[in-house]
Amino acid sequence: MDALFRAEWGRVLATLVRVTGDFQLAEEVTQEAFAAAWQQWPHAGVPDQPRAWLTRTARNKAIDRIRRRANFRVKQDQLRDLVPSQVAPPSAEALMDQHIPDDRLRLVFTCCHPALKMEARVALTLRALGGLTTEEIARAFLVPKPTMAQRLVRAQQKITNAGIPYAVPPPEQLPERVAGVCAVVYLVFNEGYSATGGQELVRGELCDEALSLGRVLAALLPEDPRVLGLLALMLLHDSRRAARLDSAGDIVLLEHQDRALWDWDRIGEGLELTERSLHAGTTTYGIQAAITAVHARSASYADTAWDEIAALYTVLLERQPSPIVALNRAVAVAMATDATQGLLLLDGLAATGTLATHHLLPAARGDMLRRLGRWRDAAAAFGRALALVRTDPERRFLQRRLIEAQQRAGGTDPTPNG
Repeated sequence: MDALFRAEWGRVLATLVRVTGDFQLAEEVTQEAFAAAWQQWPHAGVPDQPRAWLTRTARNKAIDRIRRRANFRVKQDQLRDLVPSQVAPPSAEALMDQHIPDDRLRLVFTCCHPALKMEARVALTLRALGGLTTEEIARAFLVPKPTMAQRLVRAQQKITNAGIPYAVPPPEQLPERVAGVCAVVYLVFNEGYSATGGQELVRGELCDEALSLGRVLAALLPEDPRVLGLLALMLLHDSRRAARLDSAGDIVLLEHQDRALWDWDRIGEGLELTERSLHAGTTTYGIQAAITAVHARSASYADTAWDEIAALYTVLLERQPSPIVALNRAVAVAMATDATQGLLLLDGLAATGTLATHHLLPAARGDMLRRLGRWRDAAAAFGRALALVRTDPERRFLQRRLIEAQQRAGGTDPTPNG
């Protein structure tokens, strides 16, 4: 049921927004439809077309809601759309397939309308298309859950009150609207590729959702370098999905991954899109895709051109100054030169305080100290990272690193799984 929710939430909601024209109503009845499925399917069995069942149930609940409203007469046209009087009801297959790609694209552009603040656009689309919970979105934005809940409600109300159209913008408006949409899609992918919390590090259904949206955008804007770069970046990252965790769900570092498990079809597609993106223009997504392409082209971890990666991160940092980019550049510099140089960059980043609550900063510091043999300092860094980490696989990984560092600091050999 959880997998079904992740896979179908956005599709069902997008259709209900189209037929009701009311974002909040659509979300409420979609939630009710899933709740009904939770209650009925364990006893009655899962229908042959689950999405069609959910869409039809949500649609019927929307009809009931509208009928009960005081302004029934105002909503008569809306009811006619929901219950056509002279048209036979669509089949289950038609309900499942009808308008889904267009509805989802319309919903993305609605959620990313310029009338909404950027944070609201991203958060609303994560909720609407990705099916992320309010808590998950709050963690992604590093804000309290109540703050994010209020932000989502205000954004939904503004869509309704301001009459924001549920439509794909005309061609002349598309370029200026694409940046927000790309940001949304990439955040959905990031939550799937490296979850911000929970028992699983990788949530494949969100990666697939983002890739699906990326392909829709690429079909709509086949020459836009931002869209091409974004899709290339996601494909190249996702190509390593099967190799990133072992059978126990524990992290496998890039240097130890079995490259035979990489999806080479996706790598080939990603490399081609990277070239197309960079040929069309230099964008931050294209630069990131180029960085990931260096890893994909390397025959082994030892053959990785870290100097090229560090140079690309320098360019990226100039175009997109951010603490995460600075952190990644520090790691690349450490690999290209030595860990001491990387530590100097991390010290400067730590002094800004921008990543004070992010576990990756002390984790990266611990790894560099580990490479230098400064085991006591490495143990302290891994301990700080453990206090901040939110996913179980990362927690287990850092615990093993901490045990190794503590034992080395004490002059004993690390445990075999360290």
